[in-house]
Amino acid sequence: MVKLIHTLADHGDDVNCCAFSSSLLATCSLDKTIRLYSLSDFTELPHSPLKFHTYAVHCCCFSPSGHVLASCSTDGTTVLWNTQNGETLAVMEQPTGSPVRVCQFSPDSTCLVSGAADGTVVLWNAQSYKLYRCGSVKDGSLVACAFSPNGNLFVTGSSCGDLTVWDDKMRCLHSEKAHDLGITCCDFSSQPFTDGEQGLQFFRLASCGQDCQIKIWVVSFTHVLGFELKYKSTLSGHCAPVLACAFSHNGQMLVSGSVDKSVIIYDTNTESILHTLTQHTRYVTSCAFAPNTPLLATGSMDKTVNIWQFDLETPCQARSMEDQVKFTENWSEEDVSMWLCAQGLSDLVSIFKMNNIDGRELLNLTKESLTDDLKIESLGLRSKVLRKIEELRTKVKTLSSGIPDEFLCPITRELMKDPVIASDGYSYEKEAMENWISKKKRTSPMTNLVLPSVALTPNRTLKMAISRWLETQQK
Repeated sequence: MVKLIHTLADHGDDVNCCAFSSSLLATCSLDKTIRLYSLSDFTELPHSPLKFHTYAVHCCCFSPSGHVLASCSTDGTTVLWNTQNGETLAVMEQPTGSPVRVCQFSPDSTCLVSGAADGTVVLWNAQSYKLYRCGSVKDGSLVACAFSPNGNLFVTGSSCGDLTVWDDKMRCLHSEKAHDLGITCCDFSSQPFTDGEQGLQFFRLASCGQDCQIKIWVVSFTHVLGFELKYKSTLSGHCAPVLACAFSHNGQMLVSGSVDKSVIIYDTNTESILHTLTQHTRYVTSCAFAPNTPLLATGSMDKTVNIWQFDLETPCQARSMEDQVKFTENWSEEDVSMWLCAQGLSDLVSIFKMNNIDGRELLNLTKESLTDDLKIESLGLRSKVLRKIEELRTKVKTLSSGIPDEFLCPITRELMKDPVIASDGYSYEKEAMENWISKKKRTSPMTNLVLPSVALTPNRTLKMAISRWLETQQK
């Protein structure tokens, strides 16, 4: 469902944040720069990197139109940039001069919030670049911020663990301790869900923190009660502090990044883990979904940004496809014809239909039956059909077992017991990869490119994820 398609390694220090517009990706770093990339081919724009800040850049975000980019820094400023030419539009100084840790545009682009290390929070007019209102939290640094989808309020998170809710006039509506050891990030889902009994609309809010947890909150807006925030559940997939979380734009997925170096993707409806990604070699500091394309960006202290692509846009579609494969034995002749076309074997549709090949018959085809019964004379064509059928059998076996695909060794297609990371960035079962290399295969089993090194590094994060999954299967 998800695969690594590109790695950006242009920053000279830790990547602190990454953000998407409909056509661009922005990244910022401890190296004081912001970089802009085109989503069409991930090339860096001619006017990138953007340079103004004199200290580390902590956060960057696009206006909803994508024409303006905001960045904030330890130097106490929030800078607005023209994304089309890289020119500086405004430099907004935090009134106290404190390091600015987070910035966020309102959904209608009229306002921008900046939060600082001394607990001050400023609401700026994003058109005039003037300070509109200012407030502060009681304790800790402001490190997280998210606007509600309707823009009526925003939530801030502090290093002391408090979630604070503000209205658009900077009035504090609510505050409560959410994470004992401090909040690191928060995000609203842009898609509402409905209470089946009363027909009320609710929004999900996710927060994460140093306590290694992600908490899901339900936010409601009613004429009678006004605003209401209720705790819903806790996701405990990570084994170390969680530094970042973000909802997909369709609301179907939630992604998180952690000190344990892993990225976990959850199904927001079932709260089950869809994928655990372990390619980063240091803390994962940032996660962001693209708005219009099935892309995910993850930034890390390893100085890289990984770009991931989803083959299917929603978990629901993924489950639907998995169910189709899982029940291949029940396929009709028409289902088999559709499968042949998808595999580039449309020339064989008439032969398979003539011989009434359904799902069960498809899985039982052999070299002999292809030659003697179906009269397929081409050796190359027979080999391709057999290879595709074997791949299908493997998928059926895997999906029937319920094992997440990322827990399977790409070589053996079996559950890994001792996963290791090879120099191609992929994880394999140690024994299988050692056997692969011992046969003088210096190429990657996944990319077929020459391996830079034959060194294998234990993937402890993946091993722990597999152990946790096995524990859930035994309950």
